[in-house]
Amino acid sequence: MHDAEAKRRWQETVGAHCPPRKTCSGLAVEPLYLPDDRGDTYAEKLGLPGAYPFTRGVYPTMYLEQPWTMRQYAGFGTAEDTNARYKRLLAEGQTGLSVAFDRPTQVGLDSNAEEAEGEVGRVGVAVQPDQHRGRPLP
Repeated sequence: MHDAEAKRRWQETVGAHCPPRKTCSGLAVEPLYLPDDRGDTYAEKLGLPGAYPFTRGVYPTMYLEQPWTMRQYAGFGTAEDTNARYKRLLAEGQTGLSVAFDRPTQVGLDSNAEEAEGEVGRVGVAVQPDQHRGRPLP
């Protein structure tokens, strides 16, 4: 079945239940787009894996040969506690880390600020830019 026929059948069944949508700029958004909808710009805009504009990944074989990076979102207590946790996770085979900062750090408060009371280090690592720069990282 060609794209045009497949799209027509989809629109008759599923598409009939999709209300019209627009972007915040007022542009109409179709409920389904297929390669033929892009015209001759498809290859230019989408590209091949490992080639500009890298919409299909930065490596030609992407995840065929290398699995997705599994990330651990971690951070708690002091910068030193978090650093020790990251080192342990990496030693145990973790392939990626994402830093979890506590609320005061996220909103730019000093841990000693009155507004930060009771929140420091509770759901992430407390980092003071002038004191802990680089300490949470292994």
